[in-house]
Amino acid sequence: MDSAKNVKLTSSEITQLWTTYMNENVNICQLEYFLAKVEDEEIKPIVQYFLELTQTHIRKITALFNKEKYPVPYGFKMEEDVDITAPRLYSDTFILHYLHTMGGFVLQAYAVGVQLAVRADIYSFFTECLEEATEILREMRELLLSKGIFIRTPNLPIPESYDFVKNKSFLTGYFGERRPLTGTEITNLNMNYQRNALGTAVMIGFSQVAQSKEVRQFLVRGKEIAQKHCEVFSSILVEDDIPVPMTWNTEVTDSTAFTFSDKLMMFLTTALIGLSVGFYGTSMSMSPRRDLGTQYSRLSGEIVKFAEDGANIMIKNGWMEEPPRALDRDELAKKK
Repeated sequence: MDSAKNVKLTSSEITQLWTTYMNENVNICQLEYFLAKVEDEEIKPIVQYFLELTQTHIRKITALFNKEKYPVPYGFKMEEDVDITAPRLYSDTFILHYLHTMGGFVLQAYAVGVQLAVRADIYSFFTECLEEATEILREMRELLLSKGIFIRTPNLPIPESYDFVKNKSFLTGYFGERRPLTGTEITNLNMNYQRNALGTAVMIGFSQVAQSKEVRQFLVRGKEIAQKHCEVFSSILVEDDIPVPMTWNTEVTDSTAFTFSDKLMMFLTTALIGLSVGFYGTSMSMSPRRDLGTQYSRLSGEIVKFAEDGANIMIKNGWMEEPPRALDRDELAKKK
């Protein structure tokens, strides 16, 4: 096995560590705030455990960066980017569902980290993170189930036997009668609806506490986009008499006090947009019905433009920290 003493980190490894640091760093700010506000005695220990794991990951990544003499990202600071004394912005139920969703995101990120790791110590780190994320996700799911608030995907009828697709109409969907949705299509539509419904509530809360008019308008636009996407997904599900999941708008309070910095909210919003683009791409590849692919392509284009506008706001305000990148050889040549 290669010794970590002599093997440099690959571009994939340093990028995964850097991205994980930034995501964990922003999560700490949110978790500290949630912990200060949550009242449910069953939810509070999970928030505390999630926070402790995240803090441990930050310490380990910082140690790895220092060992490699790689600069530690500036990231986010509690004293700059969150006010844990601010009034409650989200309900306890919302907090649990939000953390469950975010737990799924970090689980996928850790799985990618494991896949890309070459050095033994990096592989070990992401493997440990993956195991921890799997466990806390299980605990959150069990709590959601025990409280009767876990949102299940719809059930499907049990067929009498296996069958094969008989004709090409299985792929059509633009004109005439459309075939019923497959289980995979239902799952993706349902989950994309849930993520946008949750995102709508996040944007509502963020827009209420944003300090800058430009950021506030951007977040309101994000809310409107998420609501529109929910309408698209729900209309497709309703067409097949499939129940639509709940929304979360009523789980946001009327607080307008400074809670999170505009920088933090813009980072989270653009990160969520990036995840949505990935989910839509996956959904498109797993949806044989052509009309669904067209919808996902159209919606992806809309949020890509939204993400670009968000990036421009972050760059203009000096909020976008530069990720690991290759050397600019032309720039080096100009210095001669």
